[in-house]
Amino acid sequence: MQTEAAFALDAFAQYLALERGASPNTLAAYRRDLRHLVDYLEGRGVASPAGASSRLLREFVFRLKDLGLAPTSIRRHISAVRTYYRFLVEEGSVVRDPTDRLQSPKKWRTVPSVLTVPEVERLMGAPHADDALAWRDRALVEFGYATGARVSEIVGVQLKDVLFDEGLVRLYGKGSKERLVPIGRRALGAVALYNREIRPLLEKGRGRGVLFLNARGAPLSRVGAWGIIKRLARTAGITKRVTPHTLRHTFATHLLEGGADLRAVQEMLGHADLSTTQIYTTVDREYLRSVHRQYHPRA
Repeated sequence: MQTEAAFALDAFAQYLALERGASPNTLAAYRRDLRHLVDYLEGRGVASPAGASSRLLREFVFRLKDLGLAPTSIRRHISAVRTYYRFLVEEGSVVRDPTDRLQSPKKWRTVPSVLTVPEVERLMGAPHADDALAWRDRALVEFGYATGARVSEIVGVQLKDVLFDEGLVRLYGKGSKERLVPIGRRALGAVALYNREIRPLLEKGRGRGVLFLNARGAPLSRVGAWGIIKRLARTAGITKRVTPHTLRHTFATHLLEGGADLRAVQEMLGHADLSTTQIYTTVDREYLRSVHRQYHPRA
C-alpha cells in the first residue's frame, strides 16, 4: 500500500523482528497501534512521518484518552510511536524525533474526582438533625470544602487557628509551613455552631485544643474524617468515590471555574510549585471537552 510505504511500516516491522527480536504478538500490536497513528495523521493532512510535530503527537495521545482506551493500551501506543521514531531517526528518514516530550499515562497526574455544586449541596445537607454529632459532621465537610485543606490539616487544626472575626483559618501544611486561608460565611457559621453547642459536650480533657473531636472527646483521626465523609456521601446518594481529598479537589476546581487566579488558588492550597496546582486546569479542560462533545452538533 502506498500509505504503508510512505510511513515505512513494513521496514519498521522487519527491524522489530530481526534486530529487536520482537514476538509475533508484539509485532501485531505495534503495527495496529501505528496504523491508528497513521490514520490520525492522514486525517490531518500529514502524508509522511516527518510531517508530525510534537504538538500533533500529543493531540494523538489525548485522542486515545478521549476514546476511553486504558492507560496500559495508551502506554503501548506511546511505546510503539517512540520506538518507531527512533528507528526513523537511525535510518535517516526523519531529522528529529518529535516524541522526546511525549508523556505516558504513568507520568500524568490523575485527574481528580470533583463534585458538582448540587452534589456539594446534597453532601452538606446529609447530616441528620437527630444525630448528636450532626453539627460536627456538617462543620467538617463545610470546613473541607471552604478551605481546600488537606485531611491532615483538617484533623490538626486547633481552635485558636480559626480566626472568627477575620474570616480566616491558619493551616499548617507540609513541612509545617503556615498559611492563612479565607473561610466562607456558611462554613464559619457551621464551625461556630459546632464549637458552641457540640464540642463542649465532647471535650473530656483529651481534646488538646484541636477543633474536631471524635465521640470519645479525642482529636478526630484521618481515618475518622474519611469515614464521616464517606458515610455522608452515601447518605446523600452520591455514587462517586468521595474522600476528604475530593473536597480539596472540588474547592480548587470550583474556584478556577469561577474565574479565580491560578496563583491565588496555589497559595490557598499550599502548593510550593504552581505546576502542582495546574492539574486543576486539566480538570477544567476535561469538563469543557465533555461539554463540547455532548452539545456541539459536529463534535
